[in-house]
Amino acid sequence: MKKLSELGTNAEGIIAGINGDARFISRITSIGLTPGCKVKVVKNEKSRPMLVYSRDTMIALNRSECGHIEVDGGK
Repeated sequence: MKKLSELGTNAEGIIAGINGDARFISRITSIGLTPGCKVKVVKNEKSRPMLVYSRDTMIALNRSECGHIEVDGGK
């Protein structure tokens, strides 16, 4: 399993788990990132927020948040 922040541009994976406090988990799941959903990394530049595409929505996440989201795959 990898962290979302470890995936490169155009990589795809399936969210396997979300770690963090209840507030973080609630916020991430409320925007549609739940275990079992597919994500595609649109842009992953080291000094910028990550752009991911999931459930017909483009989402920008800061790098520390992506470190708490585990994904399977990463192809």
